[in-house]
Amino acid sequence: MNLLEVAHLSKKYPGFALQDISFSLPSGYIMGYVGQNGAGKTTTLNAITHLNHCEGTIQIDGIQYENDPVKYLEAIGFVGDSSYFPEDLNLRQIRSILKDFYSTFRPEEFDHYVKHWRLPERARIKGFSRGMKVKLMFASILSRDTKLLVLDEATNGLDPMVRKEILGLLQEYISDGSRSVLFSTHILEDLEQIADFIFLINEGKKIFCDTKEELLETYLLIKGGREDLTPELKKQLIGLEENAFGFEALYSVKNGLPPAGWLSAKPSIDQIVVHIIEDMR
Repeated sequence: MNLLEVAHLSKKYPGFALQDISFSLPSGYIMGYVGQNGAGKTTTLNAITHLNHCEGTIQIDGIQYENDPVKYLEAIGFVGDSSYFPEDLNLRQIRSILKDFYSTFRPEEFDHYVKHWRLPERARIKGFSRGMKVKLMFASILSRDTKLLVLDEATNGLDPMVRKEILGLLQEYISDGSRSVLFSTHILEDLEQIADFIFLINEGKKIFCDTKEELLETYLLIKGGREDLTPELKKQLIGLEENAFGFEALYSVKNGLPPAGWLSAKPSIDQIVVHIIEDMR
């Protein structure tokens, strides 16, 4: 069953348009939503969290915002690249607000995460580090009943150990098969570890939406000498980058085996995305 269904999402701004974005995310999976700055990632996420209005339809667990706005919004947990809690509040005040605001909020579970992460209860949020603020946001959403986590650059600027712990929490979140994660990030090595699907958006358009395994099986990273490049071979390469020593590019195995003499290796998700975007310039 699809937990998230996005159909024909479109929105126009001066100089930019989100164009007919459609995808679905099954229950129990993580999707990486990637692209360059200004590609339309945040516009899409803001439409899903209903921070802006777009043409098209969005359903979470079969519910549209227009039909049941409270149930729709309560199904979402959001973590962005900056804290959304008032800076002058402390944890006790935030706990009280969350308890009054969300019917499914569990104070004892919130306290568990606060103690586990050693977050100071009496200190004001403005004194928290970037990592502490991210942990607080996760504590607030993991201590209530949500169906979909929407993450917008949530792991940016975190040290490797905190990032590792957050990625583990995301895998634990979907482990019962009833919840899913939509994860927009520039740190593609995070998606290499945990994502099941990768969606690439560029200039407001959907470029592809495939499973991570399918992407890794479809492409090879090719390297060779510049003397090996012929006009015909160049047509088969994706995101060709030439330098003084030779070239590097993606090659689709759908074209058959690469020519003899070229070095080939499995690419990373980062290399696939970079070369495909480069090919569109």
